[in-house]
Amino acid sequence: MIAGGDTAIRKAVESAEDNEAMGWEDLQKYHLTEMDTIVGIAASGRTPYVVGALKKARENNILAACVTSNPNSEMAKHADIAIEAVVGPEFVTGSTRMKSGTAQKLVLNMITTTLMIQLGKVKGNKMVNMQLTNQKLVERGTRMIMEELGLEEDKARNLLLIHGSVKKALDEYRK
Repeated sequence: MIAGGDTAIRKAVESAEDNEAMGWEDLQKYHLTEMDTIVGIAASGRTPYVVGALKKARENNILAACVTSNPNSEMAKHADIAIEAVVGPEFVTGSTRMKSGTAQKLVLNMITTTLMIQLGKVKGNKMVNMQLTNQKLVERGTRMIMEELGLEEDKARNLLLIHGSVKKALDEYRK
């Protein structure tokens, strides 16, 4: 989620991130429970939209984490887990997309990759539960099945397309 919604990805929604209640309100459509975790992201560590969401998550016994570039931030005070990627001052003041944004992207990539592994979506070093959204991914999945099961390309592709993912195809073939 982003303060100001999808529109804010392309065009600034002025003052949206200044509303401390809005972050939690935006989360309500996901029907969070104690089994969920939220991760708030803000280079400054003090964005009200994120801080408010973290506060309310903790009040509702939802694990709250944050990723920021400032140590001992307001966000960190309201998070169960605070990841502080301290990168020092930006080369261009105010341009957090440089050091802070890059560091936060690396941290988020590590978190999501770890989750994919723990959820069983990875076998060895291969993503086996990918969505078959384009020809390149169908070809990749076909090669994975060929390598894993020793099948010819046509049979591997058919197996993949029938089951919709490498993981399901492998599981079903081995039954």
